[in-house]
Amino acid sequence: MSPDGAAPSALTPTATASAAEVATYAPAAELLRALASPLRIAIVMRLDDGAQCVHELVDALGVPQPLVSQHLRVLRAADVVTSHRRGREVAYSLTDSHVAHVVRDAVAHSAHSSG
Repeated sequence: MSPDGAAPSALTPTATASAAEVATYAPAAELLRALASPLRIAIVMRLDDGAQCVHELVDALGVPQPLVSQHLRVLRAADVVTSHRRGREVAYSLTDSHVAHVVRDAVAHSAHSSG
């Protein structure tokens, strides 16, 4: 109850500011959603070492090419990876090192938590 005896409004400036603040986290949530796959994490870890073509990722990860391509599409849509021509092939690389840092920290944290 407010000092005048009225019930507080759900749309007080504090509540509105909090909702606006939460909305600013939507891009981060989308990024984490894009990373929410063990295979996509493995792809990011591989690309942290440098650009690779799909066949290189397939060989390194031991999964079928269509599956790697599907996960690369998700990562591209989330602006985690970018593609560029390397001769007749398309190479993928991380858009920036921040994502690799997040993934490395998550992997280290999970190893520490489970051990």
